[in-house]
Amino acid sequence: MTTRVDRNLYPELQRFGATDISACFNCGVCSAICPLSQDGASFPRRMSRYAQLGMRDKLLSSPELWSCYGCAECTESCPTQADPAAFMAAARRYAVASYDRTHLAYMLATSRLFAGVFVVALVGLLAAFMYSVHAPVDGSRLAFFDFVPSAAIHNMGIAVMAVMGVAALIGLFEMVRRVLRSPATANTRLMMRKTAEAAWNAVATESLAQSRFRKDCADAAESRPWYLQRWFIHFATMWGFLGLLGATMLDFGLELLGIKATGTPVPIWYPVRLLGTLAGAALIYGTTILIVRRLRRSDRASAHSTTSDWTFLGLLWVAGVTGFILELGLYLPSAPAWGYPMFLIHVAVAMALVLLVPFGKFAHVMYRPLALFAIRLRG
Repeated sequence: MTTRVDRNLYPELQRFGATDISACFNCGVCSAICPLSQDGASFPRRMSRYAQLGMRDKLLSSPELWSCYGCAECTESCPTQADPAAFMAAARRYAVASYDRTHLAYMLATSRLFAGVFVVALVGLLAAFMYSVHAPVDGSRLAFFDFVPSAAIHNMGIAVMAVMGVAALIGLFEMVRRVLRSPATANTRLMMRKTAEAAWNAVATESLAQSRFRKDCADAAESRPWYLQRWFIHFATMWGFLGLLGATMLDFGLELLGIKATGTPVPIWYPVRLLGTLAGAALIYGTTILIVRRLRRSDRASAHSTTSDWTFLGLLWVAGVTGFILELGLYLPSAPAWGYPMFLIHVAVAMALVLLVPFGKFAHVMYRPLALFAIRLRG
């Protein structure tokens, strides 16, 4: 079997944030120190070797690329300061761009000017569309869905989900074509059991419960309290976003069933409102800690921040903070003047986050579970 060598691979990876991987001489220290490298697997050393040799197809078809949690123990231990952790992060950004057929992911990851202008313009266009269909309000109270009809937001949400869904399916198909290969077996029942176990491990155990992140990649050596541990910050951010998404879907479902009128204020202890409040607090807490650490470069895992990192964290933080400000405005005795502009910003940022899922750092929510599934299925 022949392997195509791409001499442009290493320069391309540098555009995505890889450091001087040519300093790596394959000593194996990174594989020895990595808590995820088991059973003699040369991880992450093998990924570096693929890049050095220009083996683009091998690199993009390696599900192990997505199993890295970015703990940066390999970087701390590297005798030549090749920074394998930064290389792994750059390789994942390169993979996202390679799976994307629109070239948008490539531009967002490699051009700060383009990324900044595009994200601001996208949020601005979404907000402008909502403002173009707004209706006059009396100003005595905040009535968001009188200001912008719920049907307009609903239809815009469907359009955003459709565009994101098509782009996500194209990317996932490309990844499956490259990565999801497993040995065939004549025992259908055994194969079905292995597939179910691999799916449960990838989605529930690893992606949602973050089992190995908590156990194998914990930073207990830094003597941080549990609420400042890397796994908990990531856990709060992830579940904060999922909780807000779930609360939004539940609220919409109650409106469809006629249990709750659209835009009706409810007490803070109302189950859906309480879920959204707690999830929003978790999201703001997690993203704030992550942003502060990147600004201070106080965490070895965030010593190198890219445009993709800042775009993702910035949009998440703005979505969480504007949501809380809106909630505060609903409980004030009179309608604040900033309520409706804040509403436009909040909805536009939330829509932009969803729309950009397949094109930036958020893409790991698609690709990581699939890669973990492939690793588990291979045994």
